[in-house]
Amino acid sequence: METLDRWLSSADQALRTLSGGAHAGRRCPGESPGASEATLAEPERRLAGALMRVNHVGEVCAQALYQAQALSTRDDALREQFRAAAREEQDHLAWTERRLQELGDRPSLLNPLWYAGAFGVGLLAGRLGDRASLGFVVETERQVEAHLARHLDRLPAADVRSRAIVAQMQADERRHGEQAQAGGAAPLPAPARWLMRAAAKVMTSTAHRI
Repeated sequence: METLDRWLSSADQALRTLSGGAHAGRRCPGESPGASEATLAEPERRLAGALMRVNHVGEVCAQALYQAQALSTRDDALREQFRAAAREEQDHLAWTERRLQELGDRPSLLNPLWYAGAFGVGLLAGRLGDRASLGFVVETERQVEAHLARHLDRLPAADVRSRAIVAQMQADERRHGEQAQAGGAAPLPAPARWLMRAAAKVMTSTAHRI
């Protein structure tokens, strides 16, 4: 029954993630009561929207990965670590979702596909054992942190709100990776890292447009 409850909870979280109903537990970065937002030129708005859509896809995948890894481990402390990280990633999901609305843009139309693929990868990582699962977190967060750094370089300087969101996400991802490393993560073999980078490239390139 406990296992069934976990799967039902995971299914509920999947529906919440894909329905656009994420709620943040922390205030959205860049918000300041009474402050007015700078007006972006149309090309800047489109670029910011595309970049934030990619970031939103990343958070959809993060929910799937952490849910699957929490289901796979038999270590209660590690399961709670995955769930705690997922809660922080849910903040990111809500922030990017809201920012897309503010920019007059939309999430990726392929979010169900991204979620399903990431969930499967998370289950596979979990089946390889806790040290391998943590190693997957370390490498994922390392790649995401580098990806967010590139987005900070590309986001319009006037888009202070998007930049603040991405900067906070980057700090959180770095901490998640450090926690996984401290938990006994095993380094991933080079082919696995290369495959992850290739898959991420396909996802980000597609989500930029669709």
